[in-house]
Amino acid sequence: MVLLLVIPFISPKKWQVFFRSRFLQVLSQQAQWYFGFLVLILTLFLLDAIREMRKYSNKEHHDHSHHIDSELQMSMRLFRAQRNFYISGFALFLSLVIRRLVTLISTQATLMAEREAALKQAQSATTTARDLMAQGKKSEDEQNNTNETHQEEITKLEAQISLLEDELEKAKKDKQAVIDQAKGVETEYDRLSEEHKKLQLKLKVYGDGAGDKKSD
Repeated sequence: MVLLLVIPFISPKKWQVFFRSRFLQVLSQQAQWYFGFLVLILTLFLLDAIREMRKYSNKEHHDHSHHIDSELQMSMRLFRAQRNFYISGFALFLSLVIRRLVTLISTQATLMAEREAALKQAQSATTTARDLMAQGKKSEDEQNNTNETHQEEITKLEAQISLLEDELEKAKKDKQAVIDQAKGVETEYDRLSEEHKKLQLKLKVYGDGAGDKKSD
């Protein structure tokens, strides 16, 4: 199982798919109990093997008859105890290793998925940023063109305003000249009116003198 988990050409994603299969999902609900029970059994086997090794390694329990059969039987039991010790010890150790490998593989698969999602998000954000920069540059160019057009229009309007101001100033001057001329005409009219009145008086006076002479 350990060799199968560390095979390099099986990616963590494939293991993650296998770990999330329906069969293992059903087992995973009670996996903690199964693993704890397995560790307990292996621990008991290990402790029993240690007890057997200590028992048959103690020379006080050996038969002092020095018979060959008795020595072979004791050696065989000691060998079995040692064999059980190695088997249960390595089984217990590899059970912990397998659980740790499964956890690390699941974590690695999750991190790889998150990394791919982050890379896609970063690429999408980069593409969006480039599009926004391109749109911003385009908008800036359009704004510059618009500003140039507005500036030209403003320049034309300023020129027209300056021309109209000149015409208005000229019109004011012409109006003032007409007003001055009208005042002069009015003054001349008043003067002529006064002279006309004076002439009429003179004529009246002369007319009255001529009438008196005729009466005489």
